[in-house]
Amino acid sequence: MEDQKIRLHCGLTTSNLVAKFGLHEKGLDFELVFVDWVAGESKTKAFLTNLNPFGQVPVLEDGDLKLFESKAITRYLAEQYKDVGTDLLPNDPKERAIMSMWMEIDTNQFLPLASTLIRELIIKPYQGLATDFTFVQENKEKLSKVLNIYEARLGESSYLAGESFTLADLHHLPPIHYMLKMEEEGVKDLISSRPNVNAWVEKMKSRPAWLKTVVQGDHIFELMKQRRLPIQFESSCHKLTVVAQTTAMVTGSN
Repeated sequence: MEDQKIRLHCGLTTSNLVAKFGLHEKGLDFELVFVDWVAGESKTKAFLTNLNPFGQVPVLEDGDLKLFESKAITRYLAEQYKDVGTDLLPNDPKERAIMSMWMEIDTNQFLPLASTLIRELIIKPYQGLATDFTFVQENKEKLSKVLNIYEARLGESSYLAGESFTLADLHHLPPIHYMLKMEEEGVKDLISSRPNVNAWVEKMKSRPAWLKTVVQGDHIFELMKQRRLPIQFESSCHKLTVVAQTTAMVTGSN
C-alpha cells in the first residue's frame, strides 16, 4: 500500500492545510501539486473533468482513487493507513463517536465563523477588496460564545475526543493558525484569552507534522507571490515537488 503514489492538489485555504497536516501525521510520502485558485486554475475544463467537478481543492489521488472534501480525505487516510504514523481514530466506540460529534461541531459551529473572519481579514485584503468590519464584529461575538463551550470541554480532557489527538483536533488547527495571525479586531485574543483552548492549541502547534505543514504552506505562499516555477524543496522527511501552471494571477481567469 505504501508503494502507491499519493498526489495532493491544493492551494492556500484552511482545508488544504488540513489535508497536508493529515498526510504528515501519517508520515506518508506524497507529491504536492499547487493549484492557484485565485488565478482560476481549479476552474479549468481539465480540472473540472479529471479532478473535482465542483472546482475546489484539495483533491487527493491515491492510486486510482480521486477524493475531494478535506474531511473525506483525512478520514480515508486515517482508516486506510491506520497502522502507519499517528493513529487518528480512537479504538473505543464511544470515543470515536465523540470525535465524530466534534467534527460535526467544527463543520456547523466553529468553521463557518472562523472562515468568515479569515475571509474578511486575510483573503479580502489579499484580493484588494474591502473588509466588512461590522460583519467581522458580529462573527467574532458569535465565535466567542462557541469557544466558551470549547473552553469547558477542554477543561475536562486534553483533546476534544479524550486524552489522545484525533481527527477532531486536526481539523481545528488550520483555521486557528490563521486566526492567530490576526491582530485586527482582537481575533487572536479569542484563543489566547481562554487558558484551556490556548493550551490545546499550543500542544497541537508543537506537533512535528504541523511544523512540516507550516513550512510547506509558507513555500506555497511565496510561490503565489513570486510565481517562480517549478519550485522544489525538502522537509525533514519528504522531498516535495510543487508544480503549478503559469496562469497569470487574475481572479476568474481560466
